[in-house]
Amino acid sequence: MDRPDSSRPVLSDRVLINGVVTPLTFFADGVLRWTERRQRTLIVEKEVLGVKVEGPKIRIGALIHAGAGICCVASGGGGGALVRRDLVFEPLSEDSRKLWCQKLLEFLDSLERPRRLLVFVNPFGGSKAASKIFANEVKPLFDGAGVQLTLHETQYQLHAKEVVKTLDLAKYDGIVCVSGDGILVEVVNGLLEREDWDTAIKMPLGVVPAGTGNGMAKSLLDSVGEPCKVMNAVLAIIRGHKRSLDVSTIWQGNTKFFSVLMLAWGLVADVDIESEKYRWMGSARLDIYAIQRIVHLRQYNGSISFVPAPGFEGFGEPTSYKDSGESTNTDPSQEKPVKALGYEGPDISLENMNWRTIKGPFVSVWLHNVPWGGEETKAAPDAEFSDGYLDVIIMKACPKLSLLSLMTGLSSGTHVKSPYVFYFKVKAFVLEPGARAEDPTKEGIVDSDGEVLARGKGAYKCQQKTLMSYNKLQITVDQGLATLFSPEQNIHFS
Repeated sequence: MDRPDSSRPVLSDRVLINGVVTPLTFFADGVLRWTERRQRTLIVEKEVLGVKVEGPKIRIGALIHAGAGICCVASGGGGGALVRRDLVFEPLSEDSRKLWCQKLLEFLDSLERPRRLLVFVNPFGGSKAASKIFANEVKPLFDGAGVQLTLHETQYQLHAKEVVKTLDLAKYDGIVCVSGDGILVEVVNGLLEREDWDTAIKMPLGVVPAGTGNGMAKSLLDSVGEPCKVMNAVLAIIRGHKRSLDVSTIWQGNTKFFSVLMLAWGLVADVDIESEKYRWMGSARLDIYAIQRIVHLRQYNGSISFVPAPGFEGFGEPTSYKDSGESTNTDPSQEKPVKALGYEGPDISLENMNWRTIKGPFVSVWLHNVPWGGEETKAAPDAEFSDGYLDVIIMKACPKLSLLSLMTGLSSGTHVKSPYVFYFKVKAFVLEPGARAEDPTKEGIVDSDGEVLARGKGAYKCQQKTLMSYNKLQITVDQGLATLFSPEQNIHFS
């Protein structure tokens, strides 16, 4: 990171550092500079957690990039894992100590960082390590930054959603999810189902990777070249920078689901959901079951319709929008929708848009809101957080060897360059899922953000109730509707 060479000094004094009297200067741009064998600097806004008084000494808690020391001007830093390093110094008088505390705390207060956070921890997700991660890694950092935490450990599916729907949001500056992506999705749905959804959804949301997928945390940190690590994610929340996030409304009749990550049907959904039977394998279950599914490849009949983003009008054939009405979700296996008080979805005229269509059979249909679907899956390399579009990745007929090769490109995003992949952006989307091409008695699974929206007849665990039926569903995108704590500031104003 850049180290400014000069700025207006706010305070300069001689202090004790490691028993040696040393000049220490605090500049107006928030840079601390001193000499300890060589010139060192600390950038308060980027690296400092908080300031504490310990008797005659002042401790400045900091997170710096590994290998940078604290913090050598020549080291540059940036792009690596973070380590805890504190600067402890002793002013030579009581008046000097008070003045140093005053100036440092005034600068930190001017940054308007979050001071009160509600934290959800999912103790059951992924490797079931979230509670330990919170206690050993997350909480000490927030404590060092002087952030007040209110902890909720989720006890069952949709627990976080229930809490958020009745939460007094005025008590908090943000909500943090220490989990995989599932708790974040619950929180977004809970906020948008509130009567005051339009103000509730502005609540900043933070994600700390502690689950299986961690796609949102990976996407946020990778966007600035940071690794998907707990310390990097927590520092981004402490600093309080924000960015906007698109939210998709998936609806079928009167039933709605709000998505922030992805929707899948076909190969990707089958691997994601059916591999649960091999959960004892850990994350390896996905790779192993993917190979099994490719060897015994399925294709699904059906069709998709979409409103392409500018520049992508060449995909598909022209068609017109057909309103699905209110009667598509009549499958008795689906959950009964509850009358909604919250957000009804974007107010747009779908009939007046320029629609295109592609007919099956399909190997896979995959929609993505952010680049990464997991820490090792760069599903949509061109996806942006708040461009108002979803990235669509479609695979049709593909030789099995080519498909295996294609899947190895998921970690780098090169799969979208395959001649067997259609990759484009859309503003609105309609999925009409059908039966397997090789066995019309069996249908598939529609998966959004890791949760099953619909299971067709003969699909894995098809007897379980789902939110929607295996039928036509529609998706629209709200640009920048939600807000995330982010490593860098990037807010969309509509």
